[in-house]
Amino acid sequence: MAAGEGTRMRSSTPKMLHPVCGRPLVAWPILAAREAGAGRVAAIVSPGRDISAGFPGEVETVVQPEPDGTGGAIRAALPLIEGAETVVVLSGDHPLISAEDIAALLDAHAAAGAAATMLTIELDDPGSYGRVVRDEAGEVERIVEAKAAGDADPAELAIREINAGTYAFQAGPLAGALRQLSSDNVQGEYYLTDVFSLMREAGHSVAGHPTEDLAVTMGVNNRVELAAAEAEGRRRILERHMLAGVTVVDPGTTWIDAGVEIAADARVEPGTSLRGDTAVGAGSVVGPLSTLIDTRLGEGVNVLHSYLVECEVLDGCDVGPFAYLRPGAHLDPGAKAGTFVEVKNSRIGEGSKVPHLAYVGDADIGPGSNLGAGTITANYDGFRKHRTTIGRDVRVGVDTMLIAPVQVGDAAYTGAGAVIKQDVPEGALAVSQNDQRNIEGYAERKAAQTREEDS
Repeated sequence: MAAGEGTRMRSSTPKMLHPVCGRPLVAWPILAAREAGAGRVAAIVSPGRDISAGFPGEVETVVQPEPDGTGGAIRAALPLIEGAETVVVLSGDHPLISAEDIAALLDAHAAAGAAATMLTIELDDPGSYGRVVRDEAGEVERIVEAKAAGDADPAELAIREINAGTYAFQAGPLAGALRQLSSDNVQGEYYLTDVFSLMREAGHSVAGHPTEDLAVTMGVNNRVELAAAEAEGRRRILERHMLAGVTVVDPGTTWIDAGVEIAADARVEPGTSLRGDTAVGAGSVVGPLSTLIDTRLGEGVNVLHSYLVECEVLDGCDVGPFAYLRPGAHLDPGAKAGTFVEVKNSRIGEGSKVPHLAYVGDADIGPGSNLGAGTITANYDGFRKHRTTIGRDVRVGVDTMLIAPVQVGDAAYTGAGAVIKQDVPEGALAVSQNDQRNIEGYAERKAAQTREEDS
């Protein structure tokens, strides 16, 4: 169910598209359902609200014509229900339902042979959650809503077992009950939970499957609840990685998105964010104070206090501190992009080093080369970008400017302060005209001029 308007979010972005740990809210239950074995997934949506950007892969959509409650949402999907055998209903704004929760619910549903099985949990303070009323045999008799005054009486409100909002149904009994739903209640809505009483009246059994996982109740209706879900989701992600052999030095200052992959024996230092489709290889150290977005690290990589976006850093490389690797940056094994180095759309060859204070853009650097401090590839002429090619074992002197398009041959050198406008042959030394001229007495004349201007 993903048709809620989300007005309490106070956002121009549909509620279902707000991210939780780097993944749209609606994507969480969809992925959990698939992992639990769902063969067909459909999202019930509001008319005029396109949330397909949040769907992970192909998802069918069903439009709920008007906001007439959870029962109205599932009634809109009757054609799909009638063609199924078992139907699982999930709430799109409950991101932390897990595949294990769903699989356990389905197992309990099959074992009970019930027409419907709901996930339940006991809370010390049930609040406005629907209460689970059981009969003497322990079967679920009905669900009593508690959203508005008059929905439940005092005895029902005293019940601590609540409906967690996740259900498994036999398709036939569900379809029959949906056709009989009534909106005769305080809010004038069709409550999905009313189908349980209708099923019982038709002679079907309804089971309840209890869980102890409080996260199944963590729905998101506003930004406060969004932050709470994110915090719990982040805690679970960090715990999963740590149990798999990753060292997270300070979980309280570490943010790792749901889709990030980290190999065993990697180390994540404080203040680090790993986001999007990022992968970190075994033995790598990231941080402190580093951010990686859609970035792939090999094994034994060190990334210190740096920012990496859509790039690839292979085994044994060193990055930072204060490096910025932009989209298209690629470091071959053993390469280095050091202090205050920016790399964009460039390949740094195996063992090559750009140690400090350099900009490398739209360039290809062969293996074993070294770029001195202050090296700049001038890749943009104001209209289009051009590439710089630097061969193997090249030594680029400090403060060299390479004006693309230009090529520097293997084992070539450039002198300090050189401005390279033409190709440099293999093994050559390239220098540019820059004769020194000393102007005697300049400081005294400059001081006198300043005094005159100030008087």
